Order: sequence, then C-alpha cells, then structure tokens
Amino acid sequence: MTNPLIPPADHKPEPEDALPERLARAIALAGPIPVAQFMAAANAHYYGTRDPLGAAGDFTTSPEISQMFGELVGLWCADLWDRAGRPEVHWVELGPGRGTLAADARRAMARAGLTPTLHFVETSPPLRTAQAQRVDEARWHDSVDTLPTDKPLIVVANEFFDALPIRQIVRRGDGWHERLVAAQDLLFLPIAGPPVPDEIIPGPLREAEAGSVIEVSPASVAVMRSLSMRIAAQGGAALIVDYGYEGPAVADTLQAVRGHAYANPFDRPGEQDLSAHVDFTTLAAAAQGAGLAIFGPVTQRDLLGALGIDQRTAALARAHPDRADALLADRNRLMQDMGTLFRALAVTRPDWPVPAGYGG
Repeated sequence: MTNPLIPPADHKPEPEDALPERLARAIALAGPIPVAQFMAAANAHYYGTRDPLGAAGDFTTSPEISQMFGELVGLWCADLWDRAGRPEVHWVELGPGRGTLAADARRAMARAGLTPTLHFVETSPPLRTAQAQRVDEARWHDSVDTLPTDKPLIVVANEFFDALPIRQIVRRGDGWHERLVAAQDLLFLPIAGPPVPDEIIPGPLREAEAGSVIEVSPASVAVMRSLSMRIAAQGGAALIVDYGYEGPAVADTLQAVRGHAYANPFDRPGEQDLSAHVDFTTLAAAAQGAGLAIFGPVTQRDLLGALGIDQRTAALARAHPDRADALLADRNRLMQDMGTLFRALAVTRPDWPVPAGYGG
C-alpha cells in the first residue's frame, strides 16, 4: 500500500508553480476532481518539499512544544511493554515529523529498560533528513506494509491521520452529492458533483439540512486496517493522537494552515498544510474488525494528566528553575489549548494489558 500523504523517498519535486498548473490542466481536460484527489496531490507536494514545523514553518505539534509530550508517550510504551512481560518489540512511528517525539520517547523508554529497534513510516526527503539528525539509527519505510513481521509492534501516530485525504459529501435539496474541485484558470473552487446513493449515508444523517457536509477517509481506514492486522498477527499496541471527533457527524472540517494562520484550503495547492478532523469511531471500527481491543478515545488532557505531566513539569522546574515559567506555559498549552481538541485512541491485541490512562 502506498502512503497517500507524501511521495516516495526518491521523488523529485516539481517546480514551485507546477502543481497548480498541473491540477488546473487536469481539471480542464477531464473535469472537476474529488476533494480527496485534490488534497492528496496538494499534501504530497507540500510535505515532499519542505520541513513545515516550527516558528519558521506553518504549524507546530505537541512534541515540538515540549519534551514532556514525547517523554510521557515513551513511558506509556515502556509501561505497557513491561506489563506485557517485556517481549522483544519494534517501535514504530507514523509520520514522525522532525523525529522530536521519537528522540524524547526513546530517552524515556531507555530509562525504563526498553531499547527497541525504531522504525519510521515517512517518505518526505526533507523530513527524513531532519529525523536522521535526531535518531540516526532509525529504519525508514514508505508504508506500513514493509514493517518487520518477526516481533510485536508498539506504534505511535501523532497528527498523522489528519493529513490523509478525505472525501466530502454535501447535502443539497435533491439529495447528497460528492464534493468536487473545479478550476477557473488557477482559481480552485469546491462544487457539488454527481449524486451519491442514500445507502452510503449513515441513517441518522440522511435527512440533514441542505449545506451539511459528511467526511469520510478511505485512506485512513486502509492504513488503520493494515496496521491493525499486523498487530493482531504479531502482538503489540498503537496509540493514535490527533484532533477529531466520534462520528458519525455532520461537519466541514477541511482546513489549511500557512504561516501559523488559517487559510482558504483551495488556495495555493501544495504551498500550505491541508488537514481534516479524524473520525475516531471509524478508526476504532477498523481496528476492532481486525480483532483488536479498543480503549478510548480520551482527551489529550486526560491522558497526559494520567501519565503524570504535572509531576514531570515540577521535576523539570526543580532541575531548571530559570525555565520554570516556560515549562508551566508549555504544560498549559498541552493541557488547555490542545488538551480538549486532541484525542487519544489506544488499540491492543486482546492478550496485551490495558494501557495506562485507560483504566490500566
């Protein structure tokens, strides 16, 4: 399975203005394209040509805000591994950004006795370079299909699924229609496309008012199903942290971020980050269909609180009193600003322990 988020590692980016022109030309020749196709092409170019993180980029993530996030995730993994009997495992991260979470988690896991081989599912050349500077012994993969099959997997995915392509289905007076993207020169606009059968719309949502939007992500389901089948066969667990909801729901969540500010998602394809809220109910169903046990989702605030972020903040403040105010500000950002927006879903093979933060 090819990761639809970013191009292969040997991909050579097109000139900066080529993607909008290629999209416009394709639409002129064959007609409007689905939102999912537009989003996949835009994010493939975007992630394949830059490091988007940090103050100089377009957005930041929890691991970049504070080392505490990665450390607590690492302790979550180590605790689960310890209660599972300390088997030999592979540690996997999907979409590892700059490798910051992995570096912090590895340090915390090592203190607890867990020193697994590290695997990154990542194909962006700029991000692979950044990751290698922080975790030089990691092994890279273009998709979950090439992950090793000889040991249990402990998998972390932080802000990975939100960037996978979504389909949008919009309600009009005459029924539900696939949302497409049309082009006028280099101006891209969403339009209502052909009707879709009512049977594919969740029953409670079929009579939603005109203008309502339903989002589905076949790409996310495919990744989750493939990963879950691996865990079911090999043992292990996954922790998925992202912003999202428990569906089915009516919502238009497609958004673009450029320079740490929201933008029109149909402007400048390939030059801004596109994402959508994650339907955790659908991800959980894909994992459950593979035979995994489901835990949560819980809010990021509840998970980090259960894992001891307040104690870790206090310990770091004692060790670095000059940073006490900054550490508290970082803690508050993880717990307050992002604490309720982000959710954490855990899945395990049924013979593994209940993960910390979920009653275990």
